[in-house]
Amino acid sequence: MNSISMHLGESVAIARTVGHLSKSAEVMKLVNNLMKAPEVAVTMQEFGKEMTKAGVIEEFVDDALDNALDSEDIEEEIEEEVDKVLTSIAGETAAQLPEAVRKEKMKQPAQTTPQEEEAIAEGVDDEEELEEIRA
Repeated sequence: MNSISMHLGESVAIARTVGHLSKSAEVMKLVNNLMKAPEVAVTMQEFGKEMTKAGVIEEFVDDALDNALDSEDIEEEIEEEVDKVLTSIAGETAAQLPEAVRKEKMKQPAQTTPQEEEAIAEGVDDEEELEEIRA
């Protein structure tokens, strides 16, 4: 008796599954009719072409920016300009300094004394007051 009951339950479950699958098939047919697959395919192809163009343009822009922001050339130009300014300001004295000494001086940060640091911490902004402390 139990096996007959289970067999009937299985048959009912199979019938329900068949009903759900047929409803799903109907829904899929309706979606296909609404979606118009050929038009979507054309749109996706156009989208792919545009994305390819955008990728190529992005590469061109990246290359242009990399070339424009080439730091090695800029550093050399900056060093030349600094040398010109030093020569014009200090005159013969700066011109007589060896190049290695000038580069070393430029690389050294401005050194402050403990008194200057304390004055800066207290809020002394006036350059004249800082010069008095340095002297």
